[in-house]
Amino acid sequence: MASALSRPRVPKHKGALPSHYYESFLEKKGPHDQDYKKFWAGLQGCTLYFYNSNRDSQHVEKLVLGAFVKLTDEAPWESSGDPGIYFGLFLQNQEIKFKVESLESREMWKGFILTVVELRVPSNLTLLPGHLHMMAEALAKEEARRALELPSCFLKVSRLDAQLLLERYPDCGNLLLRPSGDGGDDVSVTTLQTFNGTSVVRHYKVKREGPKYVIDVEEPFSCASLDSVVNYFMSHTNNELVPFLLDEDYEKVLGHVEADKENGESVWVASSTPAAPSPGPTLALGGPKKLPPLPITPVASQDRSPPLLNQDENYVIPIGDNPAANYMNGDVPPPSRLVPKPRRLAKVQAKPLKPPVAPKPEPKVLNSSLAKKLAVGSLQTLFPTTAPKLADLTAELEEKLQRRRALEH
Repeated sequence: MASALSRPRVPKHKGALPSHYYESFLEKKGPHDQDYKKFWAGLQGCTLYFYNSNRDSQHVEKLVLGAFVKLTDEAPWESSGDPGIYFGLFLQNQEIKFKVESLESREMWKGFILTVVELRVPSNLTLLPGHLHMMAEALAKEEARRALELPSCFLKVSRLDAQLLLERYPDCGNLLLRPSGDGGDDVSVTTLQTFNGTSVVRHYKVKREGPKYVIDVEEPFSCASLDSVVNYFMSHTNNELVPFLLDEDYEKVLGHVEADKENGESVWVASSTPAAPSPGPTLALGGPKKLPPLPITPVASQDRSPPLLNQDENYVIPIGDNPAANYMNGDVPPPSRLVPKPRRLAKVQAKPLKPPVAPKPEPKVLNSSLAKKLAVGSLQTLFPTTAPKLADLTAELEEKLQRRRALEH
């Protein structure tokens, strides 16, 4: 008889979990927890992963040991059980308390944690030879993992580019790893420090010898990974050297999305930044133009001084419109009509001359003389290049007026 076939169940066995250097049940109490919480925990690399059960393949919490400080065996003061089942893990920014099932489990957890953070098998713990062998295997795996893992400060740049990066972004760090210019698996270290206000750039060579990295200094130092190379430079400079980490969270170039006119596809276009206009051109375009210094300098209205004569309207010699040949006896107008404008110029002086008591022609002649002086002075002030010619015309006019007066007498 045929029986109905049911869908086979695929059990979630332990092999489905990520591989760990060590794993077991572990009770954890964080700085904000009220009590211990039990997890299935596993150590892989420099990270502790916590699972709800040993059948789960996805962790619910994790704890990175990069900021490791120390381990302690002190039991909490409120505990009433065996003090040998407690230990504390101190990081730079927090303290986590753990509770295990036995003293042996506590020593195992402490041993594996110290092995991965210090890259050595501890010798001051109560461990069996089999336990030490397990930790030695974990150490070999961790060294191999770190040998393949590049630190964040490793950049594939040239010697010159490394120097420019350190100079341009001093806040991102002052130690950078890069491929060696000699090729192969060698690495170079570039550092930048300020000495007496001057930037000092130095380059160090790190040779790859098998699974080790050897820092080529006076006393060569062997490291198991590039992370260890970085730690060597930091520890031997009192942490003055900081790994370079370029902050790429913010863009440096402004751009926008634009539709291509040919195919209609959207493309990203970087906006060109126009150069900042200089103050000079801005004033020339937006404000009044500043003329070069000339002999003719109009007086601004805010100076509260009488306005000067306009060369087109108020020029002192209106007879300039007619040629000198037209000045004939009987056709020449009286002097008072010939020069009406000098009377306005006379107001510019502080104390204008008073006309003397004389026959009628005399004040006119005096006025004409004063007009000539003012005209010549104004011409020399306003138009120093044309003043001599106009002065000659004024002198000629004066001479004709004197001849007319002589004929009348």
